[in-house]
Parts: sequence; C-alpha cells; structure tokens
Amino acid sequence: MTNQEKLAALQSLLGSDVTVLTDSTITSSYSRDQAPFAHSEPPLAVVLARDVETISRLMKFAHENAIPVVTRGGGSGLAGGANASSDSIVLALEKMNQILEIDSANMVARVQAGVINNDLDKAAKEYGLAYLPDPASREWSTIGGNAATNAGGMCCVKYGVTSQHVRAMTVILANGDVLTLGSSTKKAVTTLDLTHLMIGSEGTLGVIAELTVSLAVRRPAPSTLIATFKEISTAAATATQLLEFSPSMLEIVDQTTISAVESWKPLGFESAGSVLIMQSDEMSDLSEAVAMCNNNGAIDAMFSDDPADTADLIALRKLAYPALERLGMTLLDDVAVPLTKIADLVLRVEAIAQKFELTIAVFGHAGDGNLHPTIVYPHGDEDAAKRALLAFNEIVLAAIDLGGTTSGEHGIGSIKRELVRREIDPKVLELQRGIKGIFDPLNILNPGKKLG
Repeated sequence: MTNQEKLAALQSLLGSDVTVLTDSTITSSYSRDQAPFAHSEPPLAVVLARDVETISRLMKFAHENAIPVVTRGGGSGLAGGANASSDSIVLALEKMNQILEIDSANMVARVQAGVINNDLDKAAKEYGLAYLPDPASREWSTIGGNAATNAGGMCCVKYGVTSQHVRAMTVILANGDVLTLGSSTKKAVTTLDLTHLMIGSEGTLGVIAELTVSLAVRRPAPSTLIATFKEISTAAATATQLLEFSPSMLEIVDQTTISAVESWKPLGFESAGSVLIMQSDEMSDLSEAVAMCNNNGAIDAMFSDDPADTADLIALRKLAYPALERLGMTLLDDVAVPLTKIADLVLRVEAIAQKFELTIAVFGHAGDGNLHPTIVYPHGDEDAAKRALLAFNEIVLAAIDLGGTTSGEHGIGSIKRELVRREIDPKVLELQRGIKGIFDPLNILNPGKKLG
C-alpha cells in the first residue's frame, strides 16, 4: 500500500470517532520530545487514542503492515525517546487522561497512561493520600511516560523511583494483544516480574495503557534545612552523613549554578561554593542536622519547620535550571554516581567545561547520586553546539569511569544510545535485544531507541 492507502485503511479501521492527524504542520509538533540534538521527523500520522481497544487495533494494523509506532505521553522527555521518523505513526496518549479509580481502603489508584502526575496526587489528596513520585516535570509529565522511563525526582532519596510505586498495568503488545501484568496486591510473585521489565523500557516492548499504582498516607509539611559550604567536596561528604535523618529530599547545588541564580535573583549565596538543601517529613526539629553541617565546616546552616518558609529555603534549587536557561541554550545531562563520587564528578565536569570552553553547572539529587550537569552555550553558535555535544558525552563517560551509570532517570532514548555500549557488557545487550525480539519480532515499537 502507498502511504495514502495506509492512512485511509487505518482511519477506516479505527472509526470516525478516533482522531488521526496527517497534516504535517500539526504532526510536526508531535515529532519530538525536549531533547536537543536528537533527530526527529514529522511522522506519517498521529493517532489520539482514548482507550485500550483503539491501541490494540492500531498495533495489529501496524504489525500487519510493518509500520513503526512511537508512543508519546506528555512530550516532556529529555533523551529523544519519543522522537518520530517519517515512516512512523505516533501513538499519542494525552487523551487517555482519566483517573479510573481511587481505592482509598487498599491505597491504590487505577489510571490511564495519560494522567498527569500532579493531577493524580491532587486527586489522592482528597482522601488524605498522596502519589509520591515527583519528577521535576510532574506538572505536565504523564504517569505512563514516568513508567516508560522509570522517572525519578527529589523524593527518591526516601520513597524511590516510579517502579517502586507501580503494581500492575495493562499493556498492548506489538501485534495488538492486550495483557494484564502484575497485581493490585502489595505482594505478588506468581509470575516472572514482567511488570517491572516493562517499566523503563521506553516504549520498545509494549504500549503501557493503564496502570495501578500505590498511594501513601499523606505526610505532614516537611521541615527544611539549608547549608552553605566553601567546597562542594565538603557539601557532598556532609550529604552522605545527613542520610541518617531519613530525608525526604536532599539536593546539592554547585558554585556555577549559584552564580547563575545570584546574577538573576539574588538570594544571598554569593559567597558559597556549594549549597545543600534537605527536607524531612518525619522530624520537625532538624537542629541535630544543622549541628552536623556546622561540625563539617558549613559557612552557615539553618532550618525551619514553618511551611511558609519552605518556598524561600528551596528557591535556589527551583531556580537553578531557569537561571541557566537565561544564559543561552542548555543541554541537560543526567548521570548517577556512587554518593562518595559526587565531588569527583563535579571536578571532572569543571575540567570538561575548561576543555571545551563552555559553562557547565551541576545540581541534582545528592541523596541518591543522580546529578544533572547542565551545559550552557550561546544561541546560534554552531561551533559551541558541537562542543556542547562532545562535552555531554564526556560527562557520561566520566560518570561511568567513576562507577556510575549513563542515565539515572531521564532514560536513554536516542541521544545516549551509543553511550550505552561503553557501560553495558555486550552479552547483556545481546540478551536485551533477544527479549525485544520476543515482544516485538518486527521491531516496530520505537525502533532505534534505548537498547544500544
């Protein structure tokens, strides 16, 4: 069939009540996520699915006609994981945004994949419950997309990443078969754990259409600590010690980031070489944690248990990325290293910044070692853009060399696909591709992504 014949057959199959977009001026807006440098093309069509049956029909049609399908949630990804090719169909799940059930007695929610993360948390709040995973994009990222990349966030230090909150899911395979994986119960070991095989697979093994996720009793407003240090090595070492207080958030900010914020919105941190921010939703009195920071040579340390102070105390961390965006184009990296290697990574990043004559700031999750070196370069400077991409790759290799990993929470997508081979044993990659072949023998599900 020609492309026009394929589209006509697809619309006929799906029915007139399913929106199929084919105008390239519209489909181009569905062609990529937020990752710079990741290649994309306007897709053949965009299907706005509203239910499992529509997805099943689409996948059966795509399988029979060997058409690539790229599943898209909120488009907030940072690794090129939802980027389309000209011969592909983008399966957009933004209309599948219904919270199907909140079971407060069993503390679970059943949702469609397009439900916005923060919308679920707000709905759970009406029952005195919370949905805990909190990626920075939670105001617009979807639960399905969070599961596809195993998204993290600032609360991960205590409550873990998305995978630790997903109990079950409805998945549509490449051939259109519909599967229910996992169980709504808290414990379930009847089968191989295919649920968590699907989580983090970035749309390469199946389409996650519905999820059952754990809810938790809503915690009281946290107490917040902020401490400044001359050296980031001291701040990083202190962060590992602060883990004994079971923080619900533990963030670190380097001097380059501080300077960017201070030049935009002065907060009084101009003399600091690094800042630690900690929150606890268990302890209201953090005076012992303040004493620990002071004993480690903090310039200044304080805490407040007044919720009204929280926004002021975490403002530096919240302003980090927008402050850097003001300076030029940004390329946000995402690596994870052992906690004891955080300072080493920052030193490596500083050397990389000098080598490529770029501004590179580091901030991120000191409690779990997941950092976000952010490269800044001038708008429209093609040479700087090339150097930025080289620096991006060298940062990943530095993290690997320090015993870390290529991605902590944003995923591999297409922008880091080649770098995977520098970290993962070829036998493991071969095994992954074998698993991919079982789920998707024609390689139509998000081809060219994730698997190295």
